[in-house]
Amino acid sequence: MKLQKLYELAVQKGIDADPRSKSEVADFLKKEKEVFTKLEKKEKEFFDSACLQNPYSDTRILVGSLDSEIKKIAVGIDLEATELLLIHELNKSGAKIDLALSHHPEGIALAKLDGVMKLQEDLYAQAGVPVNVIEKLMDKEIQKIIRAIHPINHSKNIDVARLLEIPYACTHTVADNMAYRFVEKLIATKKPKTVGEVIDALLTEPEFTESAKRGVPPITFVGNKNSRAGKVVVTGFTGGTSGSAEVYESMKHAGVGTEIAMHMKPEAQKEAEKNHINVVIAGHIASDSLGMNLLCDAFQKAGVKEIVSLGGFTRFARK
Repeated sequence: MKLQKLYELAVQKGIDADPRSKSEVADFLKKEKEVFTKLEKKEKEFFDSACLQNPYSDTRILVGSLDSEIKKIAVGIDLEATELLLIHELNKSGAKIDLALSHHPEGIALAKLDGVMKLQEDLYAQAGVPVNVIEKLMDKEIQKIIRAIHPINHSKNIDVARLLEIPYACTHTVADNMAYRFVEKLIATKKPKTVGEVIDALLTEPEFTESAKRGVPPITFVGNKNSRAGKVVVTGFTGGTSGSAEVYESMKHAGVGTEIAMHMKPEAQKEAEKNHINVVIAGHIASDSLGMNLLCDAFQKAGVKEIVSLGGFTRFARK
């Protein structure tokens, strides 16, 4: 399939799995278009026009022609200079890899990571947190992320791909949405009564069992395996990066008993402990691999012939 079609399929899969409804995603895109329309001519020069069709600022084609034919993809959680050089060497040996696909964002997709964080407002609102509360908390968190990302050398790996002439893309929130939706359905099916049963449910999936074999199993950050789970929510899976540590008091009042997240900051752990909310950390790379595997399933169904795993990604295909 063409790179353009692969990119469009990835975005659509992200929308299909988005915590928001399709009409809410459409409203988000409509607002982006309204912002663009109101800009002065000189301001439009700096506007990221991909935002007009793609609601995920951290999912982008970074290098390569949209007409490139994609039959074989090298997929990794992180594809940086080292991995790009490896792909180049593999291609010199006849590997014929057509695309380097990273989960974590690079280039403009990293620079604009804050653009997907508002998604977390809807995620926490569905968990019972008042929308006015989470909106204010996320506004503060977004400003922190903007300041933290601003000085990063965003484009150094882009330069490597460009000089090696390797098509290069990233699918961050798209894959995270798919992982979020999968785990949400898994928990709804398994109906765990204890924190231990939450972990057991995760361990029925190959990404988490493989990670456990490598020494990084799903673990409890707050509570223990015998703790009663109560209302289980999957809130720490998508939306760019970790949310606000201040949200746990509102989660307590919303009746949340256990949160499942990919990873957790120390200050968030303290707040969860203070508010008596159990926290299960599924594992960052295992969770990212789950989302990328689901996306790769869609790519292969659409015509991609082969996936090469590297950069921390392990391929598990589902029927």
